[in-house]
Amino acid sequence: MKTKDKILRILKKRGQVSIHELCELLGASRQYVHRMISELEEEKVIQKLGKAPLVYYSLIQIEQEKETPIISYEKEQFLNQHFLLIDPLGNCLEGLKAMNYWCEKQQLQLTKTIDEYIETRKKYLDYFNGNGMIDGLSKLTNTAGIDQIGVDALYYLDFYAIERFGKTHLGTLMHYAKQGQNKLLMKRIADEIKQRIYNYINEQKVDAVVFVPPTISRKIQIMTELEKLLKINLPQVKVNKIKTPIIIPQKALSKIFERLANARNTFVVPQQKSYNHILIIDDAVGSGATINEIAIKLKQKKIATKITGLAITGSFKGFDVISEL
Repeated sequence: MKTKDKILRILKKRGQVSIHELCELLGASRQYVHRMISELEEEKVIQKLGKAPLVYYSLIQIEQEKETPIISYEKEQFLNQHFLLIDPLGNCLEGLKAMNYWCEKQQLQLTKTIDEYIETRKKYLDYFNGNGMIDGLSKLTNTAGIDQIGVDALYYLDFYAIERFGKTHLGTLMHYAKQGQNKLLMKRIADEIKQRIYNYINEQKVDAVVFVPPTISRKIQIMTELEKLLKINLPQVKVNKIKTPIIIPQKALSKIFERLANARNTFVVPQQKSYNHILIIDDAVGSGATINEIAIKLKQKKIATKITGLAITGSFKGFDVISEL
């Protein structure tokens, strides 16, 4: 029996196996087993799971391919632009392939669901202005409990989620980039949003920027990475996040008065140079409390004349906590 056939037999019997285990079971050198594994990967028979030093291999489960209905070019392009999901194995699926996968898992008819998705998504696209941004100021001003408005404008680049279909394209990337501390997804987000941010900065004559500091300790912070990736060539206004005895992240607070108290008492703005128009950038707007409280502090210290808040994603409803972020 050929070595590759032996490997396939082992994988079928044991499920997931490391190179070390294969070497012992086959009595072969590590270099030789690696070569056989590489060939099987190229043949798309097996798949790699994990990252070094914990790497395993398993058989690829081949599902019987179903005939995909033909849809129009316009519909396919719309899906390519807007529909994205990440499967349980961490594969990023986009467009028609993603929709086909979603429909299979939900046991839905594909062509009908595509039409329903396009109709639903277009309803939310109506909220975008000519600069590709969603005006969120009315959401903030209409939130009961927020008595003082610090920002002059508030925008986000997409809704985090929409009815029935869940997280949007950008919402999905944001969720997995932040929760998985995934630099590749963070770079993709930066690549997708930077031109809209640059355009706004140039058109509205923004002369300084704030990147909201994180509230939860993570090895890789999405706002720190976005700050590096966006490369906004403007002065950075300093905002400090105070460490409390027990760290309470904003997403853990479900009441608006709790969020306001948290933001008001844990963000500090030291005295520094003043600017005309400051842009505050955050990853998500749920209540808007964080951006608004930072804006209030900036104006109290006369560091800014005009302030715009900008979040990558935002909730559709008025006060709606995005607890996943």
